Amino acid sequence: MIYKFRLLSDEVEDFRRDIEIDSDATFHDLHKAILEATGYNDDQMTSFFLCDDRWEKEQEITLEDMGTRSDEDSWIMRDTIIGDMIEEEKQHLLYVFDPLADRVFFIELSKIKYGENLEAARCTKSIGDAPVQTLDFEEIMKKSNTVVSSDLDDFDDDFYGSDGYNDDDLDPDGFDIENIADPSSYGY
Repeated sequence: MIYKFRLLSDEVEDFRRDIEIDSDATFHDLHKAILEATGYNDDQMTSFFLCDDRWEKEQEITLEDMGTRSDEDSWIMRDTIIGDMIEEEKQHLLYVFDPLADRVFFIELSKIKYGENLEAARCTKSIGDAPVQTLDFEEIMKKSNTVVSSDLDDFDDDFYGSDGYNDDDLDPDGFDIENIADPSSYGY
């Protein structure tokens, strides 16, 4: 079988890559095809995530063994066959290409071609420029501060739930440990 994956970015509106790959290929083969189709370097700790219909992360497939606990399944790109993990059209995946800034491509299995095989992955459609592969530290901080400061604008004086709250009511020097209720009275 041949799987046709469509890659999209939420950063670059006109970016799109369609990649065809054999279902017996590994996720590492798909990783290499994505790097080639985007012109990215192979110097990041990338991961794939299998997702549900709402793009919520479920199973991670990592580039290298991350030393997870022995009671957890771990999936490594070189050892994981695509067809073993993905069986239906419209399956959603995320490809984390910039792990430091948590930047991703949204991937959907757009088509399965039955009765056909493919020796090597190929990019069948390339539209637009890929987003830059990594953001530098200052860009990450700027992006992070923008989110934080805009989120803080949503909080007002009533955020803590009481108009009557007054910082002066809290007297750390007057804290009396002897008059604290017995924790066992709360069922602890």
